Amino acid sequence: MKKDYSILIGGAAGEGSRVAGLLGAKLLNKLGYRIFIYDDYQSLIRGGHNFSKIRASEKKILSQRRGIDFLLALNKDTIERHKDNLGKKGIIIYNSDKMKDRGIGIPIEKITKEEGGIPIMKNVALLGGFAKVIGMDWKIAEEVFKKELTKKTDLNLKIAKRAYRETKNLIKIEKLDQEPLSLLTGNEAISLGAVKAGLNLYLAYPMTPASSILHYLAAHQEEFNIAVSHPENEIAVINMALGAAYAGARTMVGTSGGGFALMTEALSMAAQSETPILIVESQRTAPSSGVPTYTGQGDLFFVMGAGHGDFLRFVIAPGDAEEAFYLTGEALNLAWKYQTPAILLVDKEVSENTFSVDKDIEKKVRPENFLARNKKGNYKRYKDTKEGISPLAFPGQKNIISKATSYEHDEFGISTEEEKDIEKMQNKRLRKFKKMAQEVEKLEAVKTYGKKNSQKAIVVWGSTKGPALEAAEKLGIKMIQPIFFQPFPEKQMRKALKGVKKLISIEGNSLGQMEQVLRCYGIKPDNRILKYTGRPFLPEEIEERVKKII
Repeated sequence: MKKDYSILIGGAAGEGSRVAGLLGAKLLNKLGYRIFIYDDYQSLIRGGHNFSKIRASEKKILSQRRGIDFLLALNKDTIERHKDNLGKKGIIIYNSDKMKDRGIGIPIEKITKEEGGIPIMKNVALLGGFAKVIGMDWKIAEEVFKKELTKKTDLNLKIAKRAYRETKNLIKIEKLDQEPLSLLTGNEAISLGAVKAGLNLYLAYPMTPASSILHYLAAHQEEFNIAVSHPENEIAVINMALGAAYAGARTMVGTSGGGFALMTEALSMAAQSETPILIVESQRTAPSSGVPTYTGQGDLFFVMGAGHGDFLRFVIAPGDAEEAFYLTGEALNLAWKYQTPAILLVDKEVSENTFSVDKDIEKKVRPENFLARNKKGNYKRYKDTKEGISPLAFPGQKNIISKATSYEHDEFGISTEEEKDIEKMQNKRLRKFKKMAQEVEKLEAVKTYGKKNSQKAIVVWGSTKGPALEAAEKLGIKMIQPIFFQPFPEKQMRKALKGVKKLISIEGNSLGQMEQVLRCYGIKPDNRILKYTGRPFLPEEIEERVKKII
């Protein structure tokens, strides 16, 4: 019996398709299915076309797929746009007050109005009908609705129950013998990972697709015992963050490519002053304003080379919500351990899609201590140590003067223009960079999946992981996923490539940026597959394109 379902819920902006998508996913999650939600929305407040595509499977999935089993349409436009992807046995559930089509028509506007609801509640009626179509017991559906619809709960339940009662059951989606898992977006996972690693302060100016980190942490700041602030622009964000970190606060900022562009001067100051800072850069279609609500992987070169002068930073690219959780914690710890910027590079697909996550991921993150002052002798903020990492102290601590400066400086932090001091401090930082590279090689900086001894492999990064993994498993080939890009884990990458004779790089940009990074280390993919339409890869798409090459 089939245990992998694809459900699309669509309508105009303002009709609540995104909320309906999450609610529909939670109905299936309650039945024990593993969930993935792709949200597609235009940069509009009203009108246009938005949809949520839910995938529910007995095993964990990290991608949508091409086909649709259930098409839930709040308007006619949704059917017209997506009917070609409806499977042979696919079912349309639609608003019969507005249209006629094959499938199941539910008078959701009539039901909502007669029960005393407001227009937005018609999506609850649609989901009540969906629960009946799939043979879900009303008591189970009611439990989900009660938990999730916390405003006007009784009214929403009346509307959902009436739609349930007036709709026919067509199939039975069985309840699986496994417990539901938590559902998190990537941005929620980033937020929780940072908090688990000891976050004290989050600063951001809203910019899609990073904005929901700000919203989530602001809504939970008292619960998490953190401070959250929304300064006037990204320049203020990064400079306030550096000031807070100088004072001892573990600080994170979030933005997209355009906002990060405004932060680059301060990024260099963080490197020169050796101030720890974690920057979340969530990519979208670019250049410039690009397509604000769609995805891309075009900022890899940018974050690796941003800022003036010679300095390294950590650049880490998770591929799903679980990785986003523990790698955010890792990034925050590394920034403080090495007193340097760390950049968590995600994109719209990781940030805003919703994933089932394992219950034990919390065990992977804990705050780690930094090298603190030993309280002997005069405090040297930039002490020239063997590994290049200087003891860290903060203003207000007893018997110390802690200096931080954007100018070159001596060990005490006093500005200098002397040749020997300039060379000495840069050599100190270079030793630190060497230690950073050694640290990365000890971490799980490259992952491999699929058929481990295959001579054919695909190499992917970031959100391309999900669809590529499905394709690799179906094709019986290896998949390699570099996670750290700076410092680059060359040894781990070469180990992952052992025995591979045909290598294909796959990424969501037009220049093959990951491929070019690999070539810097003498790793030369034989072919490349690129996509730069603002939309993510689908597993079937990767499978088809790889087949043509291998």
